[in-house]
Amino acid sequence: MSKLKSVLMMLLPLVLLLACGGIGGSDNSGLPLSDAENNDVKCASGAVEINMLYAPESELYLDGEVYDALNRFNQAYIDGRNPITGDPLASGEQPICVKGQPASSGQVAQGIINAIIAPNNSNVAKPTLFSPSVSHWLALVNFQTGRQIFDLADSPPTALAPVVMAIWESRLKAIQEKEGTTEVGWAELLRVLNSPNGWADYNIPGNRTTVYYGHTDPFISSTALSTLIAEFYASARENNSDPNFRRLTLEQVNDPKVQQGVRNIEELIRHYSSRTTEFKEYIAQGPNYLDFVALEENDLIFINQGKTIYQPPEKLVALYPKEGTFWHEHPYAIPQADWVTDEQRAAAKVLTEYIRGEEVQQKVLESGFRPVNPSVSVGYPISPELGVDPNQPTTVLEVPDPEVVAQVQSSWQFVKKQADVLLVIDTSGSMSGDKIEQAKAAANVFLDGMPPQNRVGLVIFDSQPQVYDFNLNSFVYADSNSQESVEPLVSFEGGQSSVRTQINALEVGGDTSLYDAIAQSIALLKGARDSEDDRIQSIVVLSDGQDTSSLTSLQEVVEIINANKEDRNPVIVIPVAYGGDADINSLNNIARASATRVQSGDPENIQQVLELISSYF
Repeated sequence: MSKLKSVLMMLLPLVLLLACGGIGGSDNSGLPLSDAENNDVKCASGAVEINMLYAPESELYLDGEVYDALNRFNQAYIDGRNPITGDPLASGEQPICVKGQPASSGQVAQGIINAIIAPNNSNVAKPTLFSPSVSHWLALVNFQTGRQIFDLADSPPTALAPVVMAIWESRLKAIQEKEGTTEVGWAELLRVLNSPNGWADYNIPGNRTTVYYGHTDPFISSTALSTLIAEFYASARENNSDPNFRRLTLEQVNDPKVQQGVRNIEELIRHYSSRTTEFKEYIAQGPNYLDFVALEENDLIFINQGKTIYQPPEKLVALYPKEGTFWHEHPYAIPQADWVTDEQRAAAKVLTEYIRGEEVQQKVLESGFRPVNPSVSVGYPISPELGVDPNQPTTVLEVPDPEVVAQVQSSWQFVKKQADVLLVIDTSGSMSGDKIEQAKAAANVFLDGMPPQNRVGLVIFDSQPQVYDFNLNSFVYADSNSQESVEPLVSFEGGQSSVRTQINALEVGGDTSLYDAIAQSIALLKGARDSEDDRIQSIVVLSDGQDTSSLTSLQEVVEIINANKEDRNPVIVIPVAYGGDADINSLNNIARASATRVQSGDPENIQQVLELISSYF
């Protein structure tokens, strides 16, 4: 076996370990609490107020369907009781009031960094208490600011969750049978991903043999950051004279051979996303949507309990990689910064003690986390019935030094898979007025979110599709009568500036050739494919109405997408239903065929929708 193939065999399943840390997701920016949210919190008179930003998955027991720990904490002081002991407040004992908000760990960490070194930045966070999914973020804040903003030794854990590979039980059994072992790790999963016939080589029935997986953004997602570190661990082991080394070093992260090994993993990604929410909902729909995804253990339990939008068709099981994984410990950390007073620091410590108390820790367990209080024994739902093993993981990776974590994170744009994306926009008469202007603004936001190494193209459609040729910086009309007559799009050399110019000049009129536009866009991307270049290829189509002029039928579009699934690198179609008249049924059929989901947009939120989608690449 070649060294390169060996690296791939060791590394790729780590790709599957990248979903953002948490059920429920959050669109919050990590900024301080809004006035509206502050006004919703009732406080005791004269209370010391503390502002808490916490990882979204913690909301289940802090202010969610399992428990409302923060409200109970505040109510105790309103009632004149100590929330820990239940006793009446002692003379001189000052009440406390916590105002909490879920927010993505990476965004809050960056907001705190900005508050220290760039306070005029638009993303500034000044919490009294920060609880990310994992302490990696605390170490990064210290490193990036050059100060000990967080004392990691005095930032106790409050809920434990190992990072697991979530895999459908039928898939896991097929792998175990073929491999002849119950112990499955990265090497075994890599063999599935690199198998010439995909799932067909594992006796999985069905027409789709390609393995589907993806991961999130390590600048936002805790699990993504943990997994990217693990990818570097695996590649370093393959390229190290001592494969039993314990701790990843800066020298290893900067080694071109190690970086290439990680890049080889990323080349096998289907698509990215900034948030766990999308992958969590995708995988809940069943094996036709995702085969593997990395989650915190509690996320997998949440899905198996049927709490997602879709009811999973079979059980997901947690695969604890035999080579090792990371624990996420949800620490409670108080910034050593000028916006935290001594009174607030003391109050935050009281809240931490309360959360670590037996009553709340029982609710932590009910939410699918491992409790940190030894008085609360691990039990249901940490159970094989829900796809997890209370005796795992048996091997844990060491967290590298902060400068190593920072270097791993900064390598992301260098090692991640690149993409070719066609933005396909409806310019028919129904898009007149505010709709097209908002769509233009949204498309520019979409381009803003694109990494510079990605290539973006534009196709518009009214009575027929119009395809822009980026070599010549001019557009040509695609012949809707024959796919064979479409000029192959060989490059995107016009760049994003050219695309912006074309978008800003769009005008509306005519009928709607939605199906022709999608079919021809797929043909264009496949024609642009370089045999040596395994880039993500995707179409983002925005339409506000029903098809009225295509020669291609919906059934033919679905058949084209289904045939495309047989490729090792299939073109992905992500439809956006724009406005109240969009043809949801047709767009949903297209999305299902491509194993994606229809995104819903209107003139008020279309910028946010396309900004989210841009994170897929």
